[in-house]
Amino acid sequence: MAAEVIKTTNLNYTYPGQKPTLDGVNMTINTGEKVGLVGPNGAGKTTLFLLITGILKPNAGQLVVFDQPVIPNTFNPKVGMVFQHTADQLINPTVREDIAFGPHNMGLDEEEVNRRIKDSADLAGIQHLLDRPPHHLSAGEQRLVALCGILAMEPCLLIMDEPTSDLDIRYRRRLIKILEGMQDKTLFIASHDLEFILETCSRVILLEGGVVCADGSPKEVMADGSLMEKHSLEVPHSLMSEWHRHNQI
Repeated sequence: MAAEVIKTTNLNYTYPGQKPTLDGVNMTINTGEKVGLVGPNGAGKTTLFLLITGILKPNAGQLVVFDQPVIPNTFNPKVGMVFQHTADQLINPTVREDIAFGPHNMGLDEEEVNRRIKDSADLAGIQHLLDRPPHHLSAGEQRLVALCGILAMEPCLLIMDEPTSDLDIRYRRRLIKILEGMQDKTLFIASHDLEFILETCSRVILLEGGVVCADGSPKEVMADGSLMEKHSLEVPHSLMSEWHRHNQI
């Protein structure tokens, strides 16, 4: 039986003066799963990620990650998150220093830090950028650097918020190849790029109004035209034939 990586029970979060952003979220993600998180703007996807990483504190409900309740503002080296806006992560003078930031803060020795810099840079194909200032890079390059900074910490759970934004076709394909090779990690990915979710995830959770509205196979969930339209989403182009077949039955 697969071990639980994330388990939420009636999870709630409300920003001051607003309606609940998350309003009773119940879900479980197990070891090795590749899960996509979809939903319209304002559905609560990023908020859910910030709760899982301990950046925000729930107003109510339970949130357990790797069998331990999440303690707000406490670093968990098993969990790594690539933020939607790379400027939130790239803070050092060079790419090399940015990738080293996490491993250094984990207390690793210099030899191990250098190994992790090399391994993550080799994986992403950005070795030639290591001595460049991050703010001189293209948006796509910055996104890969941000990913490397997280991969260098070797987390067991990798969370990614809109990872294909700013990526051209070449870098998008490179990211897909990187994720395909992560057989030993659990992935939780929020994206409006539904074709990307289809390629990288074996399960999808649809979130809107702060609740889970659907949970299942990406092809089954995202080929349901009525469901997608109800939640302000469109059936991915590659699933249109499946959608037509479903509607002819």
